Amino acid sequence: MQQEGHIQLPLSEYLALTTKQCSSWSFTQGLLLGQLSVILILGFFIKFFIFGDSPDSSSKSTYSKSSTPASAKKYSRSQSHLRKKRSSVLRNPPPQTTATILSKTYYNVHSHQPESLDWFNVLIAQTLAQFREDARTDDAILKSLDKLLNGPQKPDFLDSIRVTEVSLGEDFPIFSNCRISPSEDEPGKLQARMDVDLSDLITLGVETKLLLNWPKPLVAVLPVALAVSIVRFSGTLSISFIPSPENSAGSTTLAFSFLDDYRLEIAVRSLVGSRSRLQDVPKIAQLVESRLHSWIDERCVEPKFQQIVLPSLWPRKRTTREQPRPGEGGTDDGDLSGGGVDGLRRRPQATTHI
Repeated sequence: MQQEGHIQLPLSEYLALTTKQCSSWSFTQGLLLGQLSVILILGFFIKFFIFGDSPDSSSKSTYSKSSTPASAKKYSRSQSHLRKKRSSVLRNPPPQTTATILSKTYYNVHSHQPESLDWFNVLIAQTLAQFREDARTDDAILKSLDKLLNGPQKPDFLDSIRVTEVSLGEDFPIFSNCRISPSEDEPGKLQARMDVDLSDLITLGVETKLLLNWPKPLVAVLPVALAVSIVRFSGTLSISFIPSPENSAGSTTLAFSFLDDYRLEIAVRSLVGSRSRLQDVPKIAQLVESRLHSWIDERCVEPKFQQIVLPSLWPRKRTTREQPRPGEGGTDDGDLSGGGVDGLRRRPQATTHI
């Protein structure tokens, strides 16, 4: 039955249409609600986990707002606790004892064979060759010796000393038979002992005058010419690393000394007088040899030792250098292998500032 202007549907069709509209509207609501919840979760995560305030800023803002002594004490306690947490980030390694070092480096002091140190001899030879080359540049060695010999410690009975001969030698020391052992003086430390042998001719020749100033000044003048040459030196060198007692920063110190059974052979040439000259006086040779032995014994023969404070080995910007590329005015790899010491000298060298 139909009326004018209205369409009457059966009851079953009306219920089906109503159910379809409700189901489509519920799906839309669920989709919107799900998208909104995802957006809220992402915003919460970004705000509190990515762009959240640091503990320092929050504690500082809390301290600025509070003005009572109790809040100040609470802030100081929180800051000290925070500093403790930060310091615990750098973990202290376990103490490295002698036994631990030997076990981790697989070195047995009782069964390990002595080493020949051929590679070390090559490095020392290159260093000495560079030192000799630098000493000859602009007569640097002559200027240094003249300043040293004619310094304020020169006695009054000597006239000005003139250097007449300098020879830094041509050969190099040979280190061998290196072995690691616990230190005899400090059981908790390790030391390296090696044999060293140098057969060369290192010469220093000087001329001066002996002045007799009694009973009046310059009563007599006696010319003296002296040349001392070290022919051979052999002995046992001991090297160890110890904490530096003179450095408050606790830098590592390299200590070295020689055993008392070293061997020193020298040759002394002397010429005394102006007209009737005395040549190679035995007493002068004995005096010079005795003074050289005393000089070595008082400085670097056990129990005396020399120590060198090593600089920090941590890489720093100011000690960084760049190797020049081939074709940019520097030397290439062929110059280093074929040029020997000259090729090594032309390469830029890094300077360590302490």
